Amino acid sequence: MPAQDGGRGEGAGGAEPGDGESRAPRKPRSFWKELPLLIGIALVLALLIKTFLVQAFSIPSDSMQDTLQRGDRVLVDKLTPWFGAEPQRGEVVVFHDPGGWLDGEPTPSQNAAQKFLSFIGLMPSAEEKDLIKRVIAVGGDTVECQKGGPVKVNGKTLTEPYIYPGNTACDDKPFGPIKVPQGRIWVMGDHRQDSLDSRWHQELPGGGTVSNDEVVGRAFTIAWPLNRLDWLGVPDTFDQPGLSAMGTAAPAAAGLVGAVPMVLWRRRRKLLQAQVKAQSPVAKG
Repeated sequence: MPAQDGGRGEGAGGAEPGDGESRAPRKPRSFWKELPLLIGIALVLALLIKTFLVQAFSIPSDSMQDTLQRGDRVLVDKLTPWFGAEPQRGEVVVFHDPGGWLDGEPTPSQNAAQKFLSFIGLMPSAEEKDLIKRVIAVGGDTVECQKGGPVKVNGKTLTEPYIYPGNTACDDKPFGPIKVPQGRIWVMGDHRQDSLDSRWHQELPGGGTVSNDEVVGRAFTIAWPLNRLDWLGVPDTFDQPGLSAMGTAAPAAAGLVGAVPMVLWRRRRKLLQAQVKAQSPVAKG
């Protein structure tokens, strides 16, 4: 039955044998056509990283020597502040000018290419007025430094090996005691005699402290030049017991929390004992 066989063949395949083989394979796009797309994706990723994750900053002065040298490039963590992390004692942080700290400082000029690289985070911006200092005290702390003496936080002496060799803790500008308001930080440069830090701006709003909202993020590593590649950790002196302003209150608070259930339990027990005695028959004499 030739007619039936032909019909069966059409129903099974719906196409003539060899149709698939006759289709020419799709040619991949050339590299030069793909390149603009790849560049666009890379730029978008770079912009997102700069905005939400990590940004590079250049050190413009000597105020953080010897920890940081002029011209160093540091990477700043911008991610953790998005999750509510706040600056901690001992961290090196980048922050926006709180107002008046950089008055009179010249702004370096940049060409179009440099501005574009700054925009996507591949090069520090010269237009952003940012500073970099070390956090010495946080909201609720009391900080002070008398001439000839060390910096003290909540009465605890800081051992500061990061101070520039030959510098004193604060002899050029003693201060305090100062109570740091909640939500703000007290910052100082490691090169104490060459740093216009919190000590020198006490007449401004905030009394020399910086709002946590002004903090861009924590500088966590020196990324350039390669021979200075290093991690920017928190010195051990900021881990000493009792440094926190809450340190002395915490044990008392914990004791109070633990004592309340015990007191309530004993009171309830006495009430039950009194009820049992009241309900029991009186012994006859």
